[in-house]
Amino acid sequence: MAQPTRSGGTPTAYEQVQASAEFGELRRRFRRFVFPMTALFLAWYFLYVLLAAYAPEFMSTKVFGNINIGLLFGLGQFASTFAITMIYARWADREFDPTAERLRERLESGELR
Repeated sequence: MAQPTRSGGTPTAYEQVQASAEFGELRRRFRRFVFPMTALFLAWYFLYVLLAAYAPEFMSTKVFGNINIGLLFGLGQFASTFAITMIYARWADREFDPTAERLRERLESGELR
């Protein structure tokens, strides 16, 4: 049954999708993945920045040859960015995209009009 919109009229198909339990679950799943991953990455990034700013002796510690801890942390930033991207792509393919695809198909078929 269509619920009235803020303006009091019949909801559009997009408003019906937004009000659906399936869309709500999709948003919850997205947030449960993205927010912790973002927090983890930002913590890792700020650790790198803070160590570079306040512990230059530690960051300049040579590990082997001219390679120091700061360089390894910096390269780790790139590696973690690519890793997060790959993890998200796999997660989205498995957990997120099938539900989003079903919602899109329902919308395009006119089921939600």
